[in-house]
Amino acid sequence: MSRPVIGVTCYVEPARFTVWDMPAALLPYMYVDHVVRAGGQPVILPPAGEPAALAGRLDGLIIAGGGDIDPARYGAAPAEQTGYIRKFRDDAEFGLMSAALAAGLPFLGICRGLQVLNVALGGTLHQHLPAVVDHTGHSPAPGVFGRLPVRLSPSLAKVYGDEELAPAHYHHQAIDRLAEGLEVTARSYDGTIEAVEVTGAAFALAVQWHPEADEDGPLFRALVEAAGTRS
Repeated sequence: MSRPVIGVTCYVEPARFTVWDMPAALLPYMYVDHVVRAGGQPVILPPAGEPAALAGRLDGLIIAGGGDIDPARYGAAPAEQTGYIRKFRDDAEFGLMSAALAAGLPFLGICRGLQVLNVALGGTLHQHLPAVVDHTGHSPAPGVFGRLPVRLSPSLAKVYGDEELAPAHYHHQAIDRLAEGLEVTARSYDGTIEAVEVTGAAFALAVQWHPEADEDGPLFRALVEAAGTRS
């Protein structure tokens, strides 16, 4: 049986490699490795051209982590701490998100991917979470994951085999107003929404943490399994 094709969105950022220093379309290899180990065939989707047109050619989609969404998309002015906005990536991923949902494509949002899903469906974001929860545990230092416990709903607990876990967090934003059509499936103990799923979808969920940073990959396996029914 052929591997289900899983599209994964990526960054476009300045990068240095071998003798070169130039803009690059890039993605942490952890995403690629998890998709392969789960039985999928990863395809990296740069925010260029018309990625939304690819929704019908994929078996599953991951919208990966990244910088902040332009707050204008949810009617807000940028906070002082909001940064790394890439409007071209917003344009590409919002179009791809809409196409994926319309096609019933199995979908996994990771960190920024959760925020894209919520804003695309009409929700809003807290632009700087430490100002809301009064601690920095969700993003303790540059390049350092936090490990905060989250409580899972029964549906997400079935994927993980547990009702609570302490995944890798690295986010300074989070859902404020939940979009219509989304159901909360995990929260941290400070009340932050940490996972959602699209009501009525066969497989469309997103987490605020970074499952690619952990050795085990139940979310990736669940995505590839759902995608396998389409391939």
